[in-house]
Amino acid sequence: MAQGKVGKTVVSLGDYLKEQRTTAQLSLRQLAQQAGVSNPYLSQIERGLRKPSAEVLQQIAKALRISAEQLYIHAGIVSPDDGVGGSVEIAVLNDTALTERQKQSLLDVYQSFLALNATGQGSTSPAAAGDEA
Repeated sequence: MAQGKVGKTVVSLGDYLKEQRTTAQLSLRQLAQQAGVSNPYLSQIERGLRKPSAEVLQQIAKALRISAEQLYIHAGIVSPDDGVGGSVEIAVLNDTALTERQKQSLLDVYQSFLALNATGQGSTSPAAAGDEA
């Protein structure tokens, strides 16, 4: 395994993409052209050397005619426990009015709130809850 890999989720993403591409009987070059990304970049994604943005994942999913949500799950952007179609992450990622940077910022804030709530520090006291109303 090459050093400098982005992470396990990206490696599994690469394996999943390669499997989907093979099933669709597309060469790496054909998929890159259909998805609007460069051939070397797509190759690096498949080998786990690059982590693509949600926008690139959408383009690849469209070219493969598969669900973008499945790619988000394999990329580690969305948890499979969130439920397809109802998660905050998917709603943010699918919002065309936001830039990639804005989407990532929203997801970072959302994840920090979830982590805070998981530690019990995010709960509000009754007095604080009354102040918010």
